[in-house]
Amino acid sequence: MITVALEDADLRLDDLARRAEDGERVVLTRGGRPIADVVPHAEATPEPARRGGIDYEAMRRYLDERGIDDPFPYVAPDFDDPLPEDFLLRPLP
Repeated sequence: MITVALEDADLRLDDLARRAEDGERVVLTRGGRPIADVVPHAEATPEPARRGGIDYEAMRRYLDERGIDDPFPYVAPDFDDPLPEDFLLRPLP
């Protein structure tokens, strides 16, 4: 992955497109903040192929790319306890 300022990207668009074709991700920045990614084009998958459930390989790649070892580092002991009735009946602000 490379990072390129938007001001410089217009002069290097051909090079950045070639990098994307080769599978590399290019992050465009404005003022040092990421604003867009240039990524390889993904062909549309037929509808039946999308209904396979969770793609665990893609999830693992996503976590590995970001250095995340445990996606759920903490779950409160009362996570699945019923909510108190006064919370459920409180009107929204």
